[in-house]
Amino acid sequence: MCILINKRKKQFLMLIFLLIIFTVTIVLDFEESKSKLAFLNDNKKIIYLTFDDGPSSIVTNDILNTLKQHQVKATFFVIGSKIKGRETVLKRMYNEGHSIGLHTFSHEYKKIYENEDAFIREMIKTSEEVKRVVGVKPNIIRFPYGSNSHLNNNLLKKLHDYNFKIYDWNASISDGIKPYSSPESFTKEAIATSNGIPYVVFLMHCNNTNINTYKALPQIIQHYKNEGYEFRTITNSTPEFYWRNFN
Repeated sequence: MCILINKRKKQFLMLIFLLIIFTVTIVLDFEESKSKLAFLNDNKKIIYLTFDDGPSSIVTNDILNTLKQHQVKATFFVIGSKIKGRETVLKRMYNEGHSIGLHTFSHEYKKIYENEDAFIREMIKTSEEVKRVVGVKPNIIRFPYGSNSHLNNNLLKKLHDYNFKIYDWNASISDGIKPYSSPESFTKEAIATSNGIPYVVFLMHCNNTNINTYKALPQIIQHYKNEGYEFRTITNSTPEFYWRNFN
C-alpha cells in the first residue's frame, strides 16, 4: 500500500513538474518576443492595431468608422469564408488605407491544423479570395490561436517559400474569449497588457459579437496617442514577429 501511494505521489509530482516547464517555456517565448520587438523599434514607440476574424457586416464597419474618425490605420487579418457577401467591407478596408492579412479560410482548428499543407492551402485560398475583391494578394498571415503550438522549422521554410510572413502579437484584450466584457474592462486590459512595451502588436477582434471592442476603441486609441505611440500598419516591410525562436 505504501509503495502504491509513493508511486502515485511521484506521478503527481512529475505531472506538476511538466506543467511548470510548459508554462515557463510559453512565458519565456513571449518575453523573448517582446525583447525582439523592443530591439527593432530603434527607440520609437510604435503600435500596430490588428483585428482578427473579420470581415463582419456591422462591427467591422463600426471599427472602420472609429479608425477614420481618429485618423488611425490598422491591419485586418481576415477569414476567407467570411468575405463572400461582405465584399464592400473588404473594399472599404483596402480603399481607406488599412492593411489586409490572412487568417485562414475556414478558421476550423482541426481542418487548418490537420497538416502543414492543409494550413498553407487555407492561406492560399484566402489570398485568392482577397484578390478577387480588391485585386491584390496579401502575404502577411496570422495563425488562429497563435503560432506557438504549430510553427516549426519545416513549416517556417514552406511558408517562406510561398512568400508568407508571420505575425503573432505581444499585447491583446480578451475579446476573443469574452466578447461581452464591458468596454471599460477592455480599456483597462489594453493599458495593462502593453505597459512598458515600446513596440506593440496589439490583437483585437471584429466579429459582430465584438460590439464592446468597438465601444472601447476610442479610449484605447486615445491612450496610445497620449503615450506618444506612432500608429502603423503591417506591410511587407514590417519585420516578422512570431513567438518561437529558431536561431
